[in-house]
Amino acid sequence: MCTNYTPSSRDRLRAAQLGFAHLPPADWPPEVYPGYEAPIIVRGGAPGQHDAAPRCLLARFGLVPRWSRDAAHAKELSRHTANARSETAAVKPSFRSPWRERHWALAPMENLFEPCWETGHAVRWRIARADGDLFAGAGLWERWLDPASGEITASFTLLTVNADGHPLMARMHRPGDEKRMPVLLAPGDFEAWLHASDEQAHAMVRGMSDVALTGEPAPRLPLSRTVRRTAPPPAPDATGSLF
Repeated sequence: MCTNYTPSSRDRLRAAQLGFAHLPPADWPPEVYPGYEAPIIVRGGAPGQHDAAPRCLLARFGLVPRWSRDAAHAKELSRHTANARSETAAVKPSFRSPWRERHWALAPMENLFEPCWETGHAVRWRIARADGDLFAGAGLWERWLDPASGEITASFTLLTVNADGHPLMARMHRPGDEKRMPVLLAPGDFEAWLHASDEQAHAMVRGMSDVALTGEPAPRLPLSRTVRRTAPPPAPDATGSLF
């Protein structure tokens, strides 16, 4: 799972030359939690149109299902949808429509944060690619129309896989809990993910290569009062049948 990460900066995204023409005009925070806005990369053009350039847009971390009744309902649902189990996302009510419509997303990041319990209590660790290169979490994105205001909210979730066999990620999270990690893709896989069919998406998730990762303790810094956000740091994860 992943509920806190460092999104790639504007300079890093420009330097990566990922194919999109423009970056979002609004800025994004240096660390992202559920409820915050972060840059995501999505497919440009119609499904199957491989010659269209991808787009980069800001979206809320925590997918807002399109059937949310109102703003309060949307906020409550999105508290549980920062992550989606890749094994069941295609059939769960919150995620099955964007999966069926191939609303694949990439959340470019420099590192992510997970709790390590090897000392007997949770110690926040920073995890990144061992080679220091850019990577992205693979996910789904959605649009929700607020019936009261007419405002459209773009949002996303990160897909996760079992991490019992990963040399680093298996050390994270509370003892006895299933070990999970986000689906992490290198830039060479970005285009294939954005244009994947249903079958190809399942295959990419199942065949995700063991990304060489490095980690170290990273105590949480006080959050700046100037950081734009729409929700507090997350409480311990809770799951339900919708998710």
